[in-house]
Amino acid sequence: MKKITIAIDGFSSTGKSTLAKQLAAALGYVYVDTGAMYRAVAYFAMQHNLVSETHLDKASLIAQLPTINLRFQFNPTLGFAEMYLNNENIEMQIRTIEVSRMVSKVAEISEVRAKLVEQQQEMGKDKGIVMDGRDICTVVFPDAELKLFMTASSKTRAQRRFDELVEKGQHVTFEEVLQNVEERDYIDTHRDDSPLVKADDAIEIDNSSLSKKEQFEIVLQLVKGKV
Repeated sequence: MKKITIAIDGFSSTGKSTLAKQLAAALGYVYVDTGAMYRAVAYFAMQHNLVSETHLDKASLIAQLPTINLRFQFNPTLGFAEMYLNNENIEMQIRTIEVSRMVSKVAEISEVRAKLVEQQQEMGKDKGIVMDGRDICTVVFPDAELKLFMTASSKTRAQRRFDELVEKGQHVTFEEVLQNVEERDYIDTHRDDSPLVKADDAIEIDNSSLSKKEQFEIVLQLVKGKV
């Protein structure tokens, strides 16, 4: 069976990563969570006081990009690869609402995108990969054999994200999460460099009323049509 590239774009909290992990596990493919890479850079910027609610020191962050080393390391207990920043496991730290508030600001910087896109393309050069993000179908892998665009209503997505954060013991309100989802949607779709848009040849999946299992089965059939 030939290996293909599966590219998944979509809005925040549409379950892109969940679907991508399911597909990678079922197909024996490599899964790359590009959102984690942008979150890691945002976390680095926060740790070095380069970004906050009120400021962004773009020049200093660009200058420090060569010192940022990102890698994924597979955790057999969890069944997925965790994000490491300069050899430190930051998987937990990057999943907070605080990092969520900063990630779109950092992802707007063209130099950040260029660095991460280059790494992502290198990871996928041998195919057999599932990658999710905001510009995978349009920029990273425009020639991917299967392109998906995930969407759902903002309230549905905020509820999913809220439940996830509460389960992790984080103290947030639904209103905070909804505001974050809507702000990220706006920034992601309005930035000058690689805005979030549906690729012309991507298949749109609105999963507002689909279970994870139903969604997975629909997409698995699409994959089978390509391999």
